[in-house]
Amino acid sequence: MIGVEQVYALVGLMFAAVAVLSARDGANPRRWGNAAFWGLVAMSFLFGGRIGGFANGLLVIALALIAGLGGLGQGRPATTSLQAREASASKLGDRLFLPTLIVPAVSVIGSLTLKSLVVGGHALVAAKDATLVSLAIGVIAALAVAMPMLKAPALAPLQEGRKLMDTVGWAALLPQTLAALGTVFAAAGVGKVVGRLIGEAVPLDTPLAAVCAYTIGMAAFTIVMGNAFAAFPVMTAAIGLPLIVHRFGGDPAVMGAIGMLSGFCGTLVTPMAANFNLVPAALLEIPDRWAVIRAQAPTAFALLIINTVLMYLLAFRT
Repeated sequence: MIGVEQVYALVGLMFAAVAVLSARDGANPRRWGNAAFWGLVAMSFLFGGRIGGFANGLLVIALALIAGLGGLGQGRPATTSLQAREASASKLGDRLFLPTLIVPAVSVIGSLTLKSLVVGGHALVAAKDATLVSLAIGVIAALAVAMPMLKAPALAPLQEGRKLMDTVGWAALLPQTLAALGTVFAAAGVGKVVGRLIGEAVPLDTPLAAVCAYTIGMAAFTIVMGNAFAAFPVMTAAIGLPLIVHRFGGDPAVMGAIGMLSGFCGTLVTPMAANFNLVPAALLEIPDRWAVIRAQAPTAFALLIINTVLMYLLAFRT
């Protein structure tokens, strides 16, 4: 059966390759820091499920020390020149978008079909992992199309991946780290404490009040945490399940789906989501580092209002 373990192994091998290529890059004065950092990330994906929670905690501390002490540097991976890329783009035209479109197309089709495939009396893909497995298959399919189309050398995907990781740096791990932090908060009972504090400050005796507290709380907690996946278990334990679902009989599917969308409204306006909001400005060399957040803020606030209205109208239909 194909599951999340195989996907994690694939990602781990990619980060291991980034570590090896970083160690071989003599143009980077901090190449050993890069190699150690991405090597530890590779270890977490390849062996994280086997080494236990304590060892994984030490691994995270080591990553924080390397990044915090300035151990990461910018390498110079082998790549094409700007003129060569412009000439290739001019020749290929709109075909350049084909690999990009393959990824979501395969992901959607696989999510709908893989979970029902049976081989030898056993499911080919674990139903709970169908979406993640489909995404990995989509990336591989896109790579298989892009390589011959671009006539790229064999190491091009790894070198370009290393270039991106060097540019983004430690911020590439923010989504994974913050999502794990949200799970820790939920296990520690933070959701109950937050729910009690909100209940003392705002009367939550109507469905509308509970919905407003949940959607706005999701956005606010995401702004603080930088990740809607970190906010979700906390706010759902605090308000979503005890009030919207259990007290007022709301639909948990509607609550969860629109609640996550409300959290993403917070993602659009927080510098804590550095990989979404600060790194693009740096990659595009925009003088105003807050330009992305400024452009997204009106959309974020409008969508938060719409999400709140939709949840109130749809969650209590029955």
